Amino acid sequence: MSESLADVIEVAGSELRFLRGLLGAAGENAWERLLEWFIDEWFRLDVLGLENIPADGPAVLVSNHSGAWGLDAFVLQKVLRRSLRRELHVLAAPFVFRLPVLGPYAARMGAVPIDPRAALKRLGDGDLVAVFPEGVSGLEKPFRDRYRLQEFNPGFAVAALHTGAPVVPVGVIGAEESSPKIGELPALAKFLDLPYFPLTSPFPLPAKWLITIGEPIAPPERPRNFGDRSAAARRLCGEVRDTVQDMVDRERVRRDGLLR
Repeated sequence: MSESLADVIEVAGSELRFLRGLLGAAGENAWERLLEWFIDEWFRLDVLGLENIPADGPAVLVSNHSGAWGLDAFVLQKVLRRSLRRELHVLAAPFVFRLPVLGPYAARMGAVPIDPRAALKRLGDGDLVAVFPEGVSGLEKPFRDRYRLQEFNPGFAVAALHTGAPVVPVGVIGAEESSPKIGELPALAKFLDLPYFPLTSPFPLPAKWLITIGEPIAPPERPRNFGDRSAAARRLCGEVRDTVQDMVDRERVRRDGLLR
């Protein structure tokens, strides 16, 4: 290959990478504007209990996960970052970071892959960490089972016990109605290398959203024995799950009252 041709290829490659980065940045900015419009205009979102989030120091925010597209994670992250002006790290499944536009945007906003070490590091730095311990199972449930919380992964409780960070329960209402799951498309999920692909409204429906933040739950003193620590983490996990379920049940009534 001649030197001049190699130079041309190198320049073309550089321009292609620049264009890809430019388009990626434009897509992220467009998504951020759309997300703000969803929050303020389309979902008419109300947030209650912001004062329950510590003004400084670490805390683990634990929320229910619902709606076929998992839009609640992006909404919660955006609302809290602009309301609290504190560093917030949302733990997200690895596949999220492979998504075009949404993956880079989530990373830029402080999302980190689900990993106990990542959560412990952020909490050790005094940051807020948000988790959705139902995982994908919270999104997979059919519409008839809306707002029935699935089992919680106790990882957040282990992190809270280890660091002494308080656990702040969060209830999100509205995502189930805006993206109701009607069915699944397993073949498409396999083709796209996703855990599942829902059959739902391609564009979120204009349901009223309500986010409620409960009072912090202090973790117990960390036991020295491994078995006792595991039992303490399971008890804390169960207490938080029950609290979030109660909040969701109660706030569904509140949300419906706001619509009248």
